Amino acid sequence: MSIDITPSAETYLAQLLEKQQVAGIGVRLFVTQPGTPYAETCLAYCRPDEVNSEDEVLALSQVTFYLERNSLPYLEEAKIDFAEDRMGGQLTIKAPNAKMPKVTPESPIQDQINYILYSDINPGLSAHGGEVKLVELVEEEEGHIAVLQFGGGCQGCSAVDLTLKDGVERTLIERVPGLVGVRDVTDHSKTDNAYYK
Repeated sequence: MSIDITPSAETYLAQLLEKQQVAGIGVRLFVTQPGTPYAETCLAYCRPDEVNSEDEVLALSQVTFYLERNSLPYLEEAKIDFAEDRMGGQLTIKAPNAKMPKVTPESPIQDQINYILYSDINPGLSAHGGEVKLVELVEEEEGHIAVLQFGGGCQGCSAVDLTLKDGVERTLIERVPGLVGVRDVTDHSKTDNAYYK
């Protein structure tokens, strides 16, 4: 499990725990609504009587973390940091895999496609208020075809063919073994929200 907790974050959390005046208190780390666009990474106090036998324990020198088992795939590569500033400081938690767990070449092809759409392609499209999602995977003789649907500013956008062929399709084919093409099933006759008309 790779979670990066900086020394400044550990010290800050240790000070918070000390103020609770509860022997053996630790920190619970978990993700609410994991694997969805609404996922939130959370920290909470964890008293000794609240420890779950299924928790993964991460014991650091000053703080013990209890990682909720269901959240583990979504906490991979998370980073907890504390940056001091004039107002005291701010604790930040970055969990790049909270909304979708990290995938490997052994992961199902749909998961690989969804991960790339979510982490690499949609952040670029969101600048134009757009998004793309996987509707289904079709198996054809030469390999898999990803059936995609564009939404938001991409629906009805005059530049969507360029985005689809040069951006989305090329990226997916390069990175997903067994994928040979993409098909767009969006109704582009609706241009109400289109970024380019």
